Amino acid sequence: MNILVTGGAGFVGSNLIDRLLAEGHDVVCVDDLSLGRLFNIERHLCDERFTFVQSNIADYGAIRHIFTEYAIETIFHLAANSDIRRSAESPGEDLSRTLLTTFSVLEGMRESKARQIIFSSSSAIYGEHDGALREESGPLFPLSHYGAAKLGSEGFISSYGENYGIRSWIVRFPNVVGPRMTHGVLYDFLHRLQENPECLAILGDGSQTKPYLHVADLIEAMLFVWKHADGKRSCFNVGTESATSVTQIAQIACEERGLKNTIFNYSGGKRGWTGDVPCFRYDLSHIHALGWRASMNSDDAVRRAARELLAEEAAER
Repeated sequence: MNILVTGGAGFVGSNLIDRLLAEGHDVVCVDDLSLGRLFNIERHLCDERFTFVQSNIADYGAIRHIFTEYAIETIFHLAANSDIRRSAESPGEDLSRTLLTTFSVLEGMRESKARQIIFSSSSAIYGEHDGALREESGPLFPLSHYGAAKLGSEGFISSYGENYGIRSWIVRFPNVVGPRMTHGVLYDFLHRLQENPECLAILGDGSQTKPYLHVADLIEAMLFVWKHADGKRSCFNVGTESATSVTQIAQIACEERGLKNTIFNYSGGKRGWTGDVPCFRYDLSHIHALGWRASMNSDDAVRRAARELLAEEAAER
């Protein structure tokens, strides 16, 4: 199948491309390299089944030819501003990198024969709710611009599906960890500890607790949903039933760096930053009924990711 992966040079996108090529698909990757890294995909540049296009996905005039030139059939749309904290300081980041990239991709689908989109959504669309989050939970009041742009993207995907016969699979990510990460609490802790192993600054009170999913499990889930969920429009929470607190992540980061006496300095308050949802948990009955479950619990995913990130650090020395 001819597949377009937007944001394919990024953390999740590059891991997904590895898998799609291994399955025998022809893959076109579009990324402007503002967040993604060429290093993540360069081993595929000599593969005749892989094409890299450096371009701004929100600029439809610059990418519209891709859909017809490469006879795109399916799109995995991952391009977005993935740094939630940064969006609080610059709201336009999520308008251009998240919502407008979705609109651009949908316009490409409308004008071509591409009729399948798998969209990387987020737990951030829900805002704060008591109890486990179900796919039909509401009302939806996102706390971050990131969550608002993801929710708006879901809305456009739904309306384009209704108007132009586009099938969609919406996958709502939890916190994802693994090799090639470029930000996030685990990434930040490991780098801060390298700079100062004696003291670690922690935003909030450390009790913020969320499910963490390893990127390998996430890729499995995305492909499983795409291949097994029928219907014009499908939507799934994806994650693990366990969760990990920020303090536990700090402890794991110290352990994997071989540190024993690091002092934790908390900034205080229940939120790590403006727009942060300090705690959430998913109801995963929908995707479990389809037949998929994560292979790792949250703590194990964090620890494996810490080891992978430290291995990357060592390889770059």
